[in-house]
Amino acid sequence: MSNESIGAERLQRRMARGAEFLGSEVAILCGAMSWVSERNLVSAMSNAGGFGLIACGAMSSELLDAEIAATKALTDKPFGVNLITMHPQLMDLIQVCAKHQVSHVVLAGGLPPKGSVEAIKETGAKVICFAPALSLAKKLIRSGVDALVVEGMEAGGHIGPVSTSVLAQEILPELAEQVPVFVAGGIGRGEAIAGYLDQGAAGVQLGTRFVCATESIAHPNFKRAFLRASARDAVASVQIDPRLPVIPVRALKNASSELFTAKQREVAQLLDEGKVEMLEAQLQIEHYWAGALRRAVIEGDVDNGSLMAGQSVGMVTKEEPVAEIIATLMAEAAHALEKRAA
Repeated sequence: MSNESIGAERLQRRMARGAEFLGSEVAILCGAMSWVSERNLVSAMSNAGGFGLIACGAMSSELLDAEIAATKALTDKPFGVNLITMHPQLMDLIQVCAKHQVSHVVLAGGLPPKGSVEAIKETGAKVICFAPALSLAKKLIRSGVDALVVEGMEAGGHIGPVSTSVLAQEILPELAEQVPVFVAGGIGRGEAIAGYLDQGAAGVQLGTRFVCATESIAHPNFKRAFLRASARDAVASVQIDPRLPVIPVRALKNASSELFTAKQREVAQLLDEGKVEMLEAQLQIEHYWAGALRRAVIEGDVDNGSLMAGQSVGMVTKEEPVAEIIATLMAEAAHALEKRAA
């Protein structure tokens, strides 16, 4: 057996559990990115052997219904749907996923509301949740979640306060044997994937690395901003009012960073005046992000839109097909494992 095939065989063995859980060839999820993770990127990801996730975001039931149907027309491989836990129509969206027999549903953005995990499991789908801390991870497993994504603060979009490497060290030794755990945040190369698999991860999730895929519908201006950026350009937003627990968002610095501070002030004032309830205030912030992202991703307004990106953005250097990105990551990971004892 050549060294190269030894590395590839080791990689396949370490990824087997995650790939089996997902029903894909490789245990690499494409993180759900609003406006970017739609039918084209999701189907390309699944067709290339990875696992695509539709980003439902602020979509209505009707829009999600159409998006799942359109994705199924482009791939016969499994893919999942990412739902935001604070979506007012969460239960309706779960039913849309059930109607289409979606195999995996990811719940993101906070603890799943009462009954939501059960509702998904009743449809026969697997439930995946984000675990930003060990205590929460244990709680989620007790509530019947089938797998976890451990996402560190290096990630793009909504982030928690702890780095990927620290979370992985805290959570993998404790829980990796109980449920498949996927590691996310700041992963841009295969060597890092190999490292997390060695720590017990079942697989990984990458988002930023796939934004500039040929199949991604992100506007050329949006992709250009990614290709130009370095790791230090992807910064976390600042929270200005402790009563408004805004989840920080990591994005490339631009004029819209200032606009978000202004939006927070505006919503905080509405709270002060008793004009909105806390949940409504948080939803307003969510809608703000949905609109700001759309301006950048779809319309190409990279000055006033939101350029959500993870710190791995500096490793995105060219536009290339999803299949090539996956092949590169797998080759790097296999090469890293060649050098190790079996």
